[in-house]
Amino acid sequence: MAEVESLKGHRTQRMPREARRRQLLQAAHEVFVGNGYHGASMDDIADVAKVSKPVLYQHFPGKRELYLALLDSHLEDFSRRLDEAIQSTDDNRQRVFATINTYYQYIKSESQAYRLIFESDVLSDPLIAARIEEFNNNLSTSISKVVVKDTDLNEAEGLLAGRALAGLSQVSARYWATSDDSVDQQTAVDLISRLAWRGISQFPKEK
Repeated sequence: MAEVESLKGHRTQRMPREARRRQLLQAAHEVFVGNGYHGASMDDIADVAKVSKPVLYQHFPGKRELYLALLDSHLEDFSRRLDEAIQSTDDNRQRVFATINTYYQYIKSESQAYRLIFESDVLSDPLIAARIEEFNNNLSTSISKVVVKDTDLNEAEGLLAGRALAGLSQVSARYWATSDDSVDQQTAVDLISRLAWRGISQFPKEK
């Protein structure tokens, strides 16, 4: 159903509900990345989206709900990219490279969506923390399935290795993205991939 907004007595463009929702999420992304959760307001988001506050509240009952919806969108997108990287090849060395490279590409992205996932000023919120933990657990589980299949590690050990690899990718990529050192992405990813692979390759599957 198309939505009609009235702003200062004037009728504005009709927009399908889903299109309006995407517009509002994009505006929220801009404000939250720029100001942080605590520094953002629904007024700011409505202004950036060029809608009235009633229209904003038709879609999201409050700032927290809007932030959660935006976070869910980013986590879904990032998870999809990482899954594609993990499934992109049967060569485990190339798989490690592809997964780490995906982290670097995502964190390098101009959208800076990673800030809402890894550097938010509201990560202590139970619902937000739960979503981040679910993301980390799902990724670690995906990595661990490959590790367990191709090494002699058990499931618990594989999951720990998966967490370690995800953490290595995240921390190194965030440091690289904010560092003044002139290390290009290809060199950085190759370095971290070789470091990770040398660790994993020390656990060959017993014959």
